[in-house]
Amino acid sequence: MSKKLYIINGPNLNLLGTREPEKYGNISLDKIKKLCLEKCNNHKLELSFFQSNIEGELIDEIHNAINDGQGIIINAGALTHTSIGLFDALNMFKGPKIELHITNIYARENFRHKSYISPVVNGIIAGFGFNSYLHAIDAIKDLIKN
Repeated sequence: MSKKLYIINGPNLNLLGTREPEKYGNISLDKIKKLCLEKCNNHKLELSFFQSNIEGELIDEIHNAINDGQGIIINAGALTHTSIGLFDALNMFKGPKIELHITNIYARENFRHKSYISPVVNGIIAGFGFNSYLHAIDAIKDLIKN
């Protein structure tokens, strides 16, 4: 059976590369997807890479992972700090999960310091720019293996 990794991206991440480049860098989400695909290929992981600005679609994608995913990396964007629905959906997924942030959320506004999804993930990677995605793939590969 193939080891399928779901990378799920939330609101406004479709505008990476143009959205506040001083915080988020100049790399587009499409470029990040290509880098993730290359990294996953090196780790012999099948990749499902998804982005939506709609909370329900993110929950649906987590439900898809319940059926055939080996791991989830989620950058829920602002929904990290507001969504009990994402918490519930992630809690149903029994494989390893990593919460990801491009910026260091603890060096930003106070409301970003509270994550609703942190209690149901194995770990958090934050503050490394687009490299947060690559670090998360390396980390989840080890969690899937174990």
